[in-house]
Amino acid sequence: MSKDPLRGGRLGDERPSEVWGYLSSAEADRFIGESDILVDIGHLLMLKKQKIIEPDSAKSIMEVLLDLHKKGLAESVYDPKYEDIHAGIEAYIIERTGPDKGGRLHMGRSRNDEVATCVRIRLKQDIREILEETAELRRELLRLAGENLNTFMPGFTHLQYAQPTTLAHYFMNYEQAFGRDFERLGDAYMRVDMCPLGAAAFASTGYPIDREYTAELLGFSGVLENSMDCVSGRDFCLETISGCSILMTTLSRMCEELIIWSSSFAGFVNLNDSYCSTSSIMPQKKNPDCAEIMRGKAGSVAGALMASVTLIKGLPMSYNRDMQDLWPHLWRAVSDTKSSVKIMSGMLRTAVFNKERMAEEAGKGFSTATELADVMVRDYGLPFRTAHGIVGRAVRLGRLDIETLEKAGIDMAEISLKERGMDENHVRKALDVEFSVNERTATGGPAPKAVIKSLEKREYALKEDMEWTISLKEKTEISQKTMIKKAEELIG
Repeated sequence: MSKDPLRGGRLGDERPSEVWGYLSSAEADRFIGESDILVDIGHLLMLKKQKIIEPDSAKSIMEVLLDLHKKGLAESVYDPKYEDIHAGIEAYIIERTGPDKGGRLHMGRSRNDEVATCVRIRLKQDIREILEETAELRRELLRLAGENLNTFMPGFTHLQYAQPTTLAHYFMNYEQAFGRDFERLGDAYMRVDMCPLGAAAFASTGYPIDREYTAELLGFSGVLENSMDCVSGRDFCLETISGCSILMTTLSRMCEELIIWSSSFAGFVNLNDSYCSTSSIMPQKKNPDCAEIMRGKAGSVAGALMASVTLIKGLPMSYNRDMQDLWPHLWRAVSDTKSSVKIMSGMLRTAVFNKERMAEEAGKGFSTATELADVMVRDYGLPFRTAHGIVGRAVRLGRLDIETLEKAGIDMAEISLKERGMDENHVRKALDVEFSVNERTATGGPAPKAVIKSLEKREYALKEDMEWTISLKEKTEISQKTMIKKAEELIG
């Protein structure tokens, strides 16, 4: 049994040890330890500028904060006897400087706006890193697409042979999807990038603080205005987890295909050994474990989203302690997403695709039947539905040759294809995989000339996205370096 070391004035009863652990967010707070020191430094500089704190106290506190910033946090700040890292750091400062000086740092703020600011700083960093990794994945997909313009493969709907396409077209499909994932998280970043510091518990503070100054020091784009929303709003977390979940869903779909493709049944790809494992009993096995675990983590991130939405949905304004339980879900979502995107890039970069095997399968399952029907429409004047019926009937009869098509035409629509000038050479040409693919030149189609156009557009879009991501990182680094310089000048 022991008392709260910082808040014993109001709380008189001692707490059982299990309550300390139940209330503490120490483990989740490890994600925001460095951010907390930055927030403390920015807040202290503002207090000094506004003459809310006397120079001697400001100097003593800043010396401790800079020491923690340079050397890292002491393990004592994570002691479960503190409800969170914020209390642990404050206790450490008071211990180093004395209560008369160290006890002044918390003027003009609450733990509520402090934690919201710390989370946003760390989350901005995590989103930037996910954006960087996603951009690298997109670059890898564009590279692979450029190298496989004429690598024919079967395309599927309902997991059945549908129409032939190219490996380039397949990779461009995922690059475009990951581009949208990039945009979603990029949009979320803009809403995370607003500073709540200065909202205090929820009703602001009577101290003459300068919120714009601390926002600038900490590298935020602006101030989040309404003080109640500052401490109670968690939609920025839900939006980020949602973006991560959608991205992980995209990754999971690709993992599903790589797992199938790497099987002996398909034989489309050989994944590098470093991304696989073997059986503990069957020595011949090579299992696509990274792809399988990534597929599983997509479910975990989706679960984090559902848990987070459920946690927040019933909370009245403004701050409620339930929110503390959001952090493990948030950090798991961003951590799993970041590592998964990076691993997928490596898995694709080192994979060997069996182009001959893909080409062998490209025309199977009557996959060029659609092009044959289209040829009947374009070159021989049949209505599409009639051509569709004739080809479908021929497939039921088991062959796509002129004799079978002629029989199907007469049986179904009393149409003679031979009389319209169609012969076996025309049928063979229509059923040729390369011909079928090359005919599909519309924007976004699989024909090499269409893919080349898409490549040019997507490479330009990726270049812009990467430059924007770099600018976000540089802006933050410049702001924080400037802030640290001001802190060092304070202790001069």
